Amino acid sequence: MPTSSGPSGAATANKELPLGPAVFSMFLNVLFGANAVAVKISLLGLGVFTTAGLRFLIAAIAISLWAVLTGQSLHIDRRQARQLFILSLFFVAQIALFYLGLNLTTASRGTLIGNLLPFVVLDLAHCFIPGDTITGRKVVGIILGFCGVLFVVLDRQGVTSEIQTGDLIIFCAVLIWGTSAVYVKRISSTIHPLIISLYPMFLAVPCFLLAGFVWDGGMVRFVDNSVAMALLYQALVTASFGFIAWNTLLRKYGATALHSFVFIMPISGVFFGVVLLGEPLTPHLLASIALIAAGIVVINGKRRRLPGVPRSELK
Repeated sequence: MPTSSGPSGAATANKELPLGPAVFSMFLNVLFGANAVAVKISLLGLGVFTTAGLRFLIAAIAISLWAVLTGQSLHIDRRQARQLFILSLFFVAQIALFYLGLNLTTASRGTLIGNLLPFVVLDLAHCFIPGDTITGRKVVGIILGFCGVLFVVLDRQGVTSEIQTGDLIIFCAVLIWGTSAVYVKRISSTIHPLIISLYPMFLAVPCFLLAGFVWDGGMVRFVDNSVAMALLYQALVTASFGFIAWNTLLRKYGATALHSFVFIMPISGVFFGVVLLGEPLTPHLLASIALIAAGIVVINGKRRRLPGVPRSELK
């Protein structure tokens, strides 16, 4: 895995994704989109913070065992420890807000609001990551996706004040998520993706379980097959395999290029929300999906290579 030539990660700045990594990124975003549905199912039997705590407890155990079996070193120095502590704070805040918001709104709306993530990442990466620059084509694609989110916000069919509150909380989570994604890119040149995925869980697990004990009311109300499978999906598919794979791609190809494919996540979330949870598919949601798909085409359209400019330098 290539590393950067400096602390800012300039040598691994945003690259054009080859076909294989692009398809794999799409697949990961399908999995991440379905995660919102898994959260909704697990919340039927578990408390909000308890669900998050158990999810990352299982994930931390799975990742640690995998590291031991494959001989991966988990050693960090003092500088890395400080960086990972900052990342852990982002992580705890992001997950806490996401679970709280999703407990109030629907899986479909929650994942569609997540469509704001590329806009946040694009703006922050342009300011703080050398090489992750904004182009007119990217701006057009992001605007199309942003308009898709507006259709969700403007949808009033069956929308209560509780759902609106949940939407706002998830919006705050997305802002923190985008900041975290850019910060990961800045530190990923010197810290292995496995460590970036694992160490924030060490802080998150006790924080969430303590919060569950204090605020969940009933940490565990009941556990049936659907609740258990939903929890394992969150822990093993997205929090273990998904996080490591995503951070690996982020380290190699850059924040802006990779997060272009986050537009797929809302489509996945709406699809699974409608199919598995019976959530309504309104005209506003359909319009949102259409705009999101258009954003994907515009952002990831074929770019003309300039004479004398290596492909890796085209942004």
